[in-house]
Amino acid sequence: MSLRKPAKNQPDNFEFNPSSLEEAKNIIAKYPTGKQQSAVMALLYIAQKQNDNWIPLAAMKYIAKFLEMPYIKVYEVATFYSMYNLSPVGKYFVQVCTTTPCMIRGANKLVEACKEKISENESELSNDKSCSWMEVECLGACVNAPMMQINDDYFEDLDKEKTLEILDKILNGEKPMPGSYRGRVNNEPENNRKTLMDLKNA
Repeated sequence: MSLRKPAKNQPDNFEFNPSSLEEAKNIIAKYPTGKQQSAVMALLYIAQKQNDNWIPLAAMKYIAKFLEMPYIKVYEVATFYSMYNLSPVGKYFVQVCTTTPCMIRGANKLVEACKEKISENESELSNDKSCSWMEVECLGACVNAPMMQINDDYFEDLDKEKTLEILDKILNGEKPMPGSYRGRVNNEPENNRKTLMDLKNA
């Protein structure tokens, strides 16, 4: 059973803006007639993107009416899955992976950078309310560890200095370039692609 609870301060209402509404309708159209409730997770994600990375109760109620389903069912989904934020996290939501591969390659230095630049505590908004950070489990980019995710973008092959530079950019309203910060392409070895060459010479 999830212990995650919605924020105490809630907006009075919510509705999809035109672009979100169009996206929601396109998703629902992919399901058979009468099965539109299956789109609940996608619509919750749309609401979260529209609402600065968190889902208020008003959005859950709106989605329940939109999909013609009981509000409690939408609430159960939103509170069960950790990918849905139930309280404000800021325009930029920083998730630092601290699972073993990232940990042994220096994820603690990324955490230090977040504490210095954003907030001393996890899930606490920065002074300007623009961002927050938290430690998370594996984000699936182990080869390029250590890494962090900011909203939908991955930032890989990091160290503390590079992390501080990235955080400075988002705090100044700039968009940092996602991807590897050691110049790697996808998951290729750090010293260029040598695997097939090694096999050839074996």
